[in-house]
Parts: sequence; structure tokens; C-alpha cells
Amino acid sequence: MRVFPEEWVDFVTFSSDGTRIGSASERGTIRIWDATTGAQLAAGDLLEAHGSLVTSLAFSPDGTMIASGFVDNTIQIWDATTGARVGDPLQGHNGAITSLTFAPDGTRVASASRDRTVRIWDVTIGAQVLEDPLQGHDYPVRSVTLPSDGTKVASGSNDTVMGIWQATAGAQVENFLWSHNEVVSVTFSPDGTKFVSVSNDSTIRIWDATTCSQIGDPLEGHNDTVRLVVFSPDGTKLASASNDPIIRIWDATTGAQVGDPLNGHDNFIRSVGFSPDGTRVVSGSYDHTIRIWDVTTGAQVGNPLWGHNSTVTSVGFSPDGTRVASASHDKSIKIWDTTTGVQVGDPLKGHEDAVCSVTFSPDGTRVASASYDETIRIWDATTGAQVGDLLKGHNSAVYSVAFSPDGSKLASASYDRTIRIWDAITGVQLGEPFQGHEDAVCSVAFSPNGTRVASQSYDNTFRIWDITTGDQETTLVTTLEALSPHNSWKMSSDGWIYFPPCPDGIVWIPPQYRRNLWRPPNTCIISRDGYTKLDFDSCVYGENWAHCYQ
Repeated sequence: MRVFPEEWVDFVTFSSDGTRIGSASERGTIRIWDATTGAQLAAGDLLEAHGSLVTSLAFSPDGTMIASGFVDNTIQIWDATTGARVGDPLQGHNGAITSLTFAPDGTRVASASRDRTVRIWDVTIGAQVLEDPLQGHDYPVRSVTLPSDGTKVASGSNDTVMGIWQATAGAQVENFLWSHNEVVSVTFSPDGTKFVSVSNDSTIRIWDATTCSQIGDPLEGHNDTVRLVVFSPDGTKLASASNDPIIRIWDATTGAQVGDPLNGHDNFIRSVGFSPDGTRVVSGSYDHTIRIWDVTTGAQVGNPLWGHNSTVTSVGFSPDGTRVASASHDKSIKIWDTTTGVQVGDPLKGHEDAVCSVTFSPDGTRVASASYDETIRIWDATTGAQVGDLLKGHNSAVYSVAFSPDGSKLASASYDRTIRIWDAITGVQLGEPFQGHEDAVCSVAFSPNGTRVASQSYDNTFRIWDITTGDQETTLVTTLEALSPHNSWKMSSDGWIYFPPCPDGIVWIPPQYRRNLWRPPNTCIISRDGYTKLDFDSCVYGENWAHCYQ
């Protein structure tokens, strides 16, 4: 162990061959050590930086160089053997460097910064490879990495976005959303008085469908992202499925966990559903299996149902509980006998890409499926034949589909950010798409009376819509931690930020900026990463704000 009594060590990293360790201290000093003997290899004086805090450290793949990023927006390359600087500092970022990574051949370095950009540098000449930085993030970029072939760059940000870029052209080729507090799934209770949401923070929350206020405390117990949750038919229980990979049953009134966890899947659980009588639960997993469980005992009923050769994305009981429908990334839908575990008939095939969602009609005569191929299909649940034409209209993958309670309509949710309502008999789209989400819509559900639809999106909101008018009734945004000192600043409905000792208000926020600060149903000022930066250079303010800290 190496002890530095007069300075903190902020970063350590191994060389690729594991023989050396690089460390950076709060004073801006980088040191290189022999990982076996603990001896310092490179001269500390040569690796002494310009007094700026080191914020990132990375070895080149061959171990001959080490790159350091600083809070003063610069990057420096060093000779890992002698400790000498290699060229001048790399300058161009307008914010602190947060992450560094070398290309596999060691000739380039990718850097991420709090200025919301990624830049790629040629180490040999000390210049940027691309004329412009890689832009698109709305918040500081926290991480950057280059794959083994060095052709792409991946970046992750506080805005919950992961961007994939061409390393040579700078074009953004993919854009995914992922957030620690992302709302992953939402569903209504059978009586329509409540809905429940699950999140990447491993919790489940129950909400009043009228007031949209949270009911009780979050349900905690899972150790990883909760992928989805469903109500039992009588609304008294909840079943939640997680990446941990465990299913838990909860009392929907008290929030208490009922019985032992349902444990048996070998990989993430992708789908879960109750039987019509509420005595059983069916689950589908990345382990390619479907399993049926006894809710009372927690025991698995029979053997796993094998047949899909890829992830089981969606499962659901028929209304009479005698069959289960399953959808998979293998592009097929299968129907199973729940008593014998035997597949009923041939797989339902026709989709040209992974099937994301499957559901029985309320009378059990039809099955609807949604796919990455941008279409919805309706099938005869007995013969397996496709009923009618494809339902086309979405411009991207259709991730969720649901029948209305009377079976006359379908709702679909897509990565194109829209929800669409369809006539389940004719296949005709009813009205215009519901628009308002700012990113992919991943889940959709009808209210029990069929008059409303709830949707969940990667924009961290879930919304409730009137299916007749298409009007948006409610928007709920994930409630995160407070950014204010002592978690106590609040914002009034007219946009004034206030603090209890200063009820008259500290500063007024224009309407266009309030959404990023104010999250219903509370008035606490919050943001996705615990802080929000506002430019008040042109703000006119007095002196009373100082009394808030006395």
C-alpha cells in the first residue's frame, strides 16, 4: 500500500498488460508505479502538471503513453517510461475533461467533457482528427469509449443519452436513452383508480390516477432495474420483474412483499403477467424460457417452457387461463397449453424482425403482436392465421400493443415517439397519432373503461391521453433528488423560487425553463443529476437573497 499523507489520490488505472499503475492526486501530480514491487517508475517532477486538478487518466494500449485530463479543459499526453510530456496540451474543450480513452492502435485519444461534447485527437501531431466536436448531448458527457475496431465512439451523458458516433466522420449513428431514474413501465389498476410505475432506481411507485400523487412510499426490495410490473386481476397484488433476475409479489394496498421471491430464471426477466384468477404468474426471460409460478407458494409450476431460440420479450395468459402467448426476438409468437406445457400448433410467423409485444384479445379469439419491423399484426388464436392486413403507420419499431377492454381497439407505442389507436376489426388507424413525448414510447395501456390510454417514454415521463379527442390529460415526470441547498428551495406556480425564510421569492424563472426544474406533484426544485446550471448574467436582483443563508 502506498500512503500520501499530504494529498488525496483521485484516480488510479492499470496499464493494459497489468504491470504498471498510474495514479493522479488532487495536486495535479501523476505517478507511475510497478504493480508488482510498488516502486515508483516515472519521475514525479516530470509528471507534475500545471497545478490543475486531474479529472481523468488513461494508458495507451501498448503502455508507452498515459493521457491525463484536467479541470482546466486541457489534455496532456506523457511518456509512461520517462515521465516527459509528449507534445503540447491538447486544447479545444470549453469544460472540464471527464473521460479519456485511447484507440486500439494508440494513435488517437477520445475525450469527453462537461462542455457536452466529445473530441477525437491525433496523438502523433497533437491536433483534432475531426474539424468539429461530436455534439448532441444536452448535459455533461460523463464517459467515452472506443470499440476494438476503433471505427465508432460511444458516449454517455447526464442527459440519459448514450450516443454512438462514427469515429472518422463524426456522424451520430445511434441514440439510446438510459437513466438511473428512468421510468421503465407503467400500468393501470383494474379499477382505474391507480397506476404503478417502475424505474431503473430499483423501486416501484403507486400513484393515484385522479390526483396523480404518489401513494405511500416506494416499494423496495429488488437489487437491480425493475423492468415491469402488473396488477393482479382483482387489483390486490402486484407482480414485479427485475434484472436481478427475480419476480416479487406485493400487496398493492400496504406495499408489503407477499411470500418469498420467485427465483429460477438465469437471466434478466423481460415480461410477466398474472393468470385471470390471480393464482399464477407467467414470466419470459433473456434465458429463452417461459416459466409459470404459483403465487401462493412461490413454487414453479411444471418445467420451463422451451422453444424460442432467443430472448422471450413478452408473455400473457389467455382470458380463460388455459393458454399462454409468448413473443421473442426470434421473430415468432408461440401459444402454449398451461396445463401440459406443450406448444399449441405451429409458431405464428410473419414479422420480419424481433417481436416486442404480444397480447390476447379480451375474448381470447385473437392475438395482437408488435415488432421492430414497424408493424402490428392480428392473429387467429386458434388457427394461427393472420387476420386482415398489417397495421402500418409507425415510422420506427413498435414496442408495445394493447387491446381496449371491449376488444374493439388497439393502442400501439413506438420508438417514433407516438401512440396510435387502431380499429381492431378493420385495422384502420383512428384519428391522428398522439404526439407529445420527446423520445421513444415504450409502453402503453388502456384504462379499465377504455376511455384513456397511459403511455411511458424514455423521456422519463408517462402521460395519460383521452382516446376520443387525443388530448393529453396529464404528464408526470420522474421525481429525482433536490438540487437546492438542504433540499429546501421550492418554486411557486408563478415561477418564483423561494426559500422558507424568504417567502417573497429569490429569483423568477421564465416559463420556458421551469420544466427542467419543477417536477409534479411536488414543488421541490430538482434535476436529473442533482444540479441545474442557469445563467443569471442578465438577471436583475436585489439583496434579500443573502438573508436565506443567515
